[in-house]
Amino acid sequence: MAPSPQEFIFRSPLPDIPIPTHLPLHSYCFQNLSQFQHRPCLIDSETGDILTYAEVDLAARRIAAGLHKIGIRQGDVIMLVLRNCPQFALAFIGASHRGAVVTTANPFYTTAELTKQAVATKTRLVITQSAFVDKIKSLADDNEVMIMCIDNFSSENVNDGVLHFSALTNADETEAPAVKINPDDVVALPFSSGTSGFPKGVMLSHKNLVTTVAQVVDGENAHQYAASEDVLLCVLPMFHIYALNSILLCGIRSGAAILIVQKFEMTTVLELIEKYKVTVASFVPPIVLALVKSGDAHRYDLSSIRAVVTGAAPLGKELQEAIKARLPHAAFGQGYGMTEAGPLAISMAFAKEPSETKPGACGTVVRNAEMKIVDTDTGLSLPRNKTGEICIRGTKVMKGYLNDPEATERTIDKDGWLHTGDIGYIDDDDELFIVDRLKELIKYKGFQVAPAELEALLIAHPNISDAAVVPMKDEAAGEIPVAFVVRSNGSEITEDEIKQYISQQVVFYKRIGRVFFVDSIPKAASGKILRKELTARLNEGLVVTN
Repeated sequence: MAPSPQEFIFRSPLPDIPIPTHLPLHSYCFQNLSQFQHRPCLIDSETGDILTYAEVDLAARRIAAGLHKIGIRQGDVIMLVLRNCPQFALAFIGASHRGAVVTTANPFYTTAELTKQAVATKTRLVITQSAFVDKIKSLADDNEVMIMCIDNFSSENVNDGVLHFSALTNADETEAPAVKINPDDVVALPFSSGTSGFPKGVMLSHKNLVTTVAQVVDGENAHQYAASEDVLLCVLPMFHIYALNSILLCGIRSGAAILIVQKFEMTTVLELIEKYKVTVASFVPPIVLALVKSGDAHRYDLSSIRAVVTGAAPLGKELQEAIKARLPHAAFGQGYGMTEAGPLAISMAFAKEPSETKPGACGTVVRNAEMKIVDTDTGLSLPRNKTGEICIRGTKVMKGYLNDPEATERTIDKDGWLHTGDIGYIDDDDELFIVDRLKELIKYKGFQVAPAELEALLIAHPNISDAAVVPMKDEAAGEIPVAFVVRSNGSEITEDEIKQYISQQVVFYKRIGRVFFVDSIPKAASGKILRKELTARLNEGLVVTN
């Protein structure tokens, strides 16, 4: 009998830590409340208002009571369609208290995109702001969904029935019913395209999120990531798992102050860093690029920043060196993660000398998790310095995709390994490097764009017989979607007409950047689009528009 092949499994060089996965997410995040209840928790950069930890905790419990009062039951889904604001955090924590599920959506999604997500999740309540009510009203009317606004809303064209957020915050916290929450109950339902296909609901349980927060705050550096004296900059969108998990929830667990910035504007961000003495700045590569190229950065005192952390997309060596030169007093760290499992590897460079950070490294696998690199042809695990698909296992891994067992089985194998679709290797120092991507996802400034979603819209046009969408490199965005299109017989549809057709149906970052007209789309015998062939044509300049 032949011996079974050796299994190469990588773990953190640091020992595992006890993680209280039996606790509901809100209980875990506020477990040390007595130590910093009077400290600032949420700072609203728009108004200057500050909520202490005690005030946030009380508001969340009142919201849970208010949700019960308006008929939200345990397991019901609440959709947040909000720009960054304190109410986002309060609603999320309050829903956790109620045993409800929060699905997060980009507020700039079109009505069609929001409706698709609301229907898929069976949303009962949408919490939004007045600027977005009009595009939500039709989905609410058609699907018996309640709408709640965090600010004042009035319109001659809209019937009464839009609730106000104060209905939750003014509730009596003592009237919130006791809820028994199972660690495997879903608490968050963000959407991700995974390795391929359309966006899918990612079922994240209380246990999943308690694990991912503990791995960062309690595990990797014992509170050095976000200590209670820190001020964390939250300019990244809170509907994205990066900000939700690694800034909001990690910040609350550690007792830090979280400076909430509604949108990214370079001068405003620089002013806020100086005013509030931000200590930990979480960025994505496009913001790093903007900061490096800013002609005004030297006018502001940025010396309070002790750590810069990037994620959501890889940061190149040149940008990494440039940000170090711009902020020489700050240490630099890069994280690698995904919606389906939170942070997978973290480079805590600011716990070491900055010079020790390897350019391009994502750091080491987080504690209490296992990682392996598998050969994409054989499925066998690989030793150090061998390139293959990155897989992760542990209590951090999602329960699965909502109502999509087939996609779940393609992503999480029978042994519990989540296949990320990213290609990389682990070196002799346990550091992870990402070198390629198996998955079809396009990353525009860290936002996910699923080619299949755009292809379905393109093919639905009567003047288009076939189409394929692939990424094209872009300095500012990282990648932008471009389309290869086969016109229908006799059609003279133009690039501009196609761009306009798509832009009317999708959020800004999903818009087509270029259109290339071709005679046919290359496909395998199975019918699968050969995207690598199209990408090669693009990179070699072998495409023209006509």
